[in-house]
Amino acid sequence: MHCWRGLEDIPEGWGRSVVTIGSYDGVHRGHQLIIGRAVERARELGVASVVVTFDPHPSEVVRPGTHPPLLAPHQRRAELMAGLGVDAVLILPFTAEFSQLSPADFIVKVLVDKLHAKLVIEGPNFRFGHRAAGNVTFLAELGSTYDYLTEVIDLYVSGDAGGGEPFSSTLTRRLIAEGDVEGAAEILGRPHRVEGVVVRGAQRGRELGFPTANVETLPHTAIPADGVYAGWLTVNGEAMPAAISVGTNPQFDGTERTVEAYAIDRVGLDLYGLHVAVDFLAYVRGMLKFDSIDDLLVAMAADVKRSSELIAAYDRA
Repeated sequence: MHCWRGLEDIPEGWGRSVVTIGSYDGVHRGHQLIIGRAVERARELGVASVVVTFDPHPSEVVRPGTHPPLLAPHQRRAELMAGLGVDAVLILPFTAEFSQLSPADFIVKVLVDKLHAKLVIEGPNFRFGHRAAGNVTFLAELGSTYDYLTEVIDLYVSGDAGGGEPFSSTLTRRLIAEGDVEGAAEILGRPHRVEGVVVRGAQRGRELGFPTANVETLPHTAIPADGVYAGWLTVNGEAMPAAISVGTNPQFDGTERTVEAYAIDRVGLDLYGLHVAVDFLAYVRGMLKFDSIDDLLVAMAADVKRSSELIAAYDRA
């Protein structure tokens, strides 16, 4: 799959495309409907499928300080899109200048001049251009001028998550912030993942017999509510069952919020400096301060046992 950063990365002579545009943070099940439809139609038409997305999130440029917690970094989104069969991902740097493009100019500069769109597929609430003035009606109207078609499909899926609310990135972020990682997984179609580099912490876990990988997460990452979770720690493609702690470590009067993963039944791991992924499968308990270190150790052993049971049950399902 091609991954372009900026219009200038698109090769000269790029042919016609089926295009879909959006932030697509998390590539959740609603997004998968649109992206999957773009891939399907591109194959029917014998052209390439292209997903256009933005970096940073447009809200950070339009309203500084409002960058939402991210469900997946761009590299992860590209991996997920590649898994759906997408031919190319175009990441457009969203600058103050770019935000001033009128809807018509956006169509010409991106869809017509560079991607040679044959078909554009969007959800019904798609907005674009300066002050989000463009909508799917305008997009379709200009198609007759610039030789492309527009297809609008319903991206809304619902289930148990969020009490039956339509699936969305906003709902997913809310559930993650509440610690409902199982609800988030229903929307995403997979467990929520955070990524980062393993850094040196206080090493108290090692001293207590539960050495953890202290993950320095990427900026703006959507991190679950404080507590203990079952999941996986993935290193160099190997997913290891893990008990995961999120919080400030109140037992030792910590102040910095961290994500730490204990790879269950693994010894001698040296992960410092490595980029890792942590997948959150299920909530185990809230973050507590115990009366003694012995009580803490008993709880940690119980956390590991419970995490192992939850992971084994998931693997058998």
